[in-house]
Amino acid sequence: MRPLADIEAGIDYLERNAARPAEAAAEFLKFGEEIVEHWLTAHDKAPTDALKEGFRLLALHRQAAQGDPSFNACRETCRELVYYFNLITLDPLHGETNRRLAMMAMVARHLYLFITGKMQVAELGDFCCASRPLRTNAN
Repeated sequence: MRPLADIEAGIDYLERNAARPAEAAAEFLKFGEEIVEHWLTAHDKAPTDALKEGFRLLALHRQAAQGDPSFNACRETCRELVYYFNLITLDPLHGETNRRLAMMAMVARHLYLFITGKMQVAELGDFCCASRPLRTNAN
């Protein structure tokens, strides 16, 4: 697992230098996995090797969200990485591939910022509709 600073630098580098779309998409997906692995490791959990819907990133997210509903705030971010990965790898020569890679970079960076921020401020993500305080205090 790469250090978080290396992941951030890798996202920045790959965003500017993605020569092979399918390989770049796989690397952005790997960055997502490693970011969630950092969260799990910081919380004394061994990151799973399981797959959910065919993707380790989704299984890692599910594992990380157990016991922390506010972590669901990044569920769609993880799903977006998978979505763009699928689009790019299914048709790397599509006319929208460069835009899709740019979106993958943005989404990977968003996941990085959310999780690194949450590691510093545990309440980050409590605004999410899946958060228990919002559901139980609603009138």
